Amino acid sequence: MPIFSAPDGTELAYHVTGRGEPLLCLPGGPMRASAYLGDLGGLSRHRRLFLLDLRGTGDSAVPADPATYRCDRQVDDVEAFRAHLGLERVDLLAHSAAGDLALLYAARYPDRVRTLTSVNGRARALGIDFTEEHRREAAARRGAEPWFAAAYDSYERIWAGSAADADWDSAAPFFYGRWDATAQAHAETEVEQTNEEAADLYASAGAFEPAVARAAVATLDARVLLLAGELDSGPLPRVAATVAELFPEGELIVQPGAGHYPWLDDPRRFTETVTAFLDRAR
Repeated sequence: MPIFSAPDGTELAYHVTGRGEPLLCLPGGPMRASAYLGDLGGLSRHRRLFLLDLRGTGDSAVPADPATYRCDRQVDDVEAFRAHLGLERVDLLAHSAAGDLALLYAARYPDRVRTLTSVNGRARALGIDFTEEHRREAAARRGAEPWFAAAYDSYERIWAGSAADADWDSAAPFFYGRWDATAQAHAETEVEQTNEEAADLYASAGAFEPAVARAAVATLDARVLLLAGELDSGPLPRVAATVAELFPEGELIVQPGAGHYPWLDDPRRFTETVTAFLDRAR
């Protein structure tokens, strides 16, 4: 298992799979081990995936200072990762909460980014976030699903702040396009793969300065793909569209029938979409 040292000396681990040009992958959660990404639906057949375990997750070490779990303080971990791999510019893929980390990296190190693929990525770094209303809007589309009634009751308790652990489990189907055996097995790993302390600190006060980040990405010389699941709420496709508009070369692609993990819902479509974007000549 390869490791390298972050600027503060924390040992960070990463996992390598596949063949082809390198693609640096940042996991979401927030602060979930990269194992949940798998091989991104077979994307490893087209790209060599370098999957980073963020500090305190997976096989990476726990930092001496928990304050370094804050998103902006992990940006230099990503830069150290790039330097360790000896790459001048990188193709970067981020999922979910790691969208913020990738955005902050692009804002701080714009010359190091060749492409950015944000898969259902958050954009609090740019002052855009999903809301409870967005969650409800997406949930309402799933009313015909056999699991809907019980899952929606749990979702209501989550919104009301009165959820038990069982409610989070019950609401899991909302995050997948198909609640099949593959999705269920994937959902069962979330708790054990997530550093809850780190997750609580990831977006803590001071992590984001949206005006500064917006100004930086407004001149970013890199192609940016916002890939949104049609059924996802974090972000809704129309919210992802507003994020794409903030980049000089930003584009939105909505994957039909997909939830928060589109590489599980339709692996072939996901890999074709991402590969076509990465391979396109500027």
